[in-house]
Amino acid sequence: MLKAIIIACATLALVSAAPQRLEGRIVGGVDAKLGQFPHQISLRQSGSHICGGSVISRDVILTAAHCVSIQMENGTVVVTPASLLSIRAGTLDRFQGGMLINVIDVVVHEEYSSFWNDVALLKLERPLIYSSQLHAIPLATVETPVDSEVIISGWGRLTWGGDVPRLMQWNTLSSISKAKCGLSIGVFKDHMLCLAHEMNNGACNGDSGGPAIFNGELVGIAGFVVGGCGSDKPDGYAKVFYHRDWIIKHANL
Repeated sequence: MLKAIIIACATLALVSAAPQRLEGRIVGGVDAKLGQFPHQISLRQSGSHICGGSVISRDVILTAAHCVSIQMENGTVVVTPASLLSIRAGTLDRFQGGMLINVIDVVVHEEYSSFWNDVALLKLERPLIYSSQLHAIPLATVETPVDSEVIISGWGRLTWGGDVPRLMQWNTLSSISKAKCGLSIGVFKDHMLCLAHEMNNGACNGDSGGPAIFNGELVGIAGFVVGGCGSDKPDGYAKVFYHRDWIIKHANL
């Protein structure tokens, strides 16, 4: 079933099995190298890692809406208080190193609903200090070509319900067409990037909100998996190119 890759699983009857949010380490990944993903951050709630995110300016982080809000049964979206959130940036170790900075404002896409328009921005208490290990990534300027190799990274679980890694992981997935995505999971939307992979690979719990990159640009925001982490179904990402204007407007880029 589709599972969002954060801490709680959601139910959404869009396909034969519902989406589920992402929560843990990347399945089938390998350890990242120092400076390999300088845009990647660990989003923390009450001091504990919950999601990934990407540096898009010195004081703004791009992540998934479901990482920083809860959707009630009546459709109302309740945003997590900024006072509970912080980020760790510029390190491969989710426990130490880099910069630890508090969040002072949270902006969730006004049309966010369940797994769609799953985009949010975090305003930081103070600017990041850029270095070879920490700097922004440019937003996608074009559509991601079909059959492109797309790189994902994060601290998600190694397997569904398995261990959470201390060091950042990464893996390579493949962008697929609308038709192929629809045939595989029974749904496709224009604001969705569908990334395929072999069994025992892909995003998992804790990877939510984290980046998908192609050609040096941020093309996706980790959103959900289908059939559990590492299944043979493609993973769902919010498409950055589709949301580019919204991101630029609300981040004041």
